Amino acid sequence: MIVDIVIPALDEEDSVGRVVAELKDPRVRRIIVVDNGSRDATAERARAAGAIVVREPQRGYGRACLTGLAELASDPPDVVGFVDADYSDYPEDLTALLDRVAQGYDMVIGSRTRGHAQRGSLTPVQVFGNWLSTTLIRGLYGVDYTDLGPFRVIWWDALRRIGMQDEDFGWTVEMQVRAARLGLRTTEIPVRYRPRIGVSKVSGTVVGSVRAGHKILWTIGREYVSR
Repeated sequence: MIVDIVIPALDEEDSVGRVVAELKDPRVRRIIVVDNGSRDATAERARAAGAIVVREPQRGYGRACLTGLAELASDPPDVVGFVDADYSDYPEDLTALLDRVAQGYDMVIGSRTRGHAQRGSLTPVQVFGNWLSTTLIRGLYGVDYTDLGPFRVIWWDALRRIGMQDEDFGWTVEMQVRAARLGLRTTEIPVRYRPRIGVSKVSGTVVGSVRAGHKILWTIGREYVSR
């Protein structure tokens, strides 16, 4: 099983090198860090740690992920992994995700809710938003997600079937809802989570939290209406 990793990154010079260096599973072939317009040394730190750095000046979490996937398209892996650059996830937990997806699942999500989230790693707004979103998905699609966590792995062919389009905060929920619509075999496993290094561009501000929450709920509704 050949695995490539996509890491979207914006001003994460203090953490991105640690994330790249600790993704040590032997199945990982390439690590793509997508520099989403950083004004610091994110690109240099990622490259020094062994990543391939791709620049995407158009801001947006989903936009950065799509750029990373485009970089892989000419020589695609069997499985794609996604992890954030802020060191809130434990990179070594990738092995457990890959072991589970190798058992026949199309997608495996690292659930912070089922795992151990350290005090302060998830804001009350994130906790409530996760609960509300996954409750809606369960009611509309009958799929029992507990988290919209960004740490996940998915087979390349399954990702192509999903046809990802979202360019910002709706990226993770779009993937999960479309997987549910297609009847893909998905599961979650517990992962560890800790306070990120630096300040979040989303949950670290009131405006960012409101925008993200609105987009997530809008995406759930849009996908249900268009099914």
